[in-house]
Amino acid sequence: MRKTSVYLDERLAERLASLARQEGRSQAEVLREAIAAYQPRASVDRDLAIDGCATGAGDSVADLDEAELLRGFGA
Repeated sequence: MRKTSVYLDERLAERLASLARQEGRSQAEVLREAIAAYQPRASVDRDLAIDGCATGAGDSVADLDEAELLRGFGA
């Protein structure tokens, strides 16, 4: 096992101590379990190209014909 130091603000340090007390476990055990269970948030897909609904390269909305863009708004 490898030792690692973690800096916590007062609120988080108190929460960690409280959780460890409630569960009758060490703070290190609580941290290890939390890290093992951690799931990164899904990244937001930033690909804003419009695929399959208009002609053009689709690299930018600016490349699309204005009539095709307005069609989605009932025009």
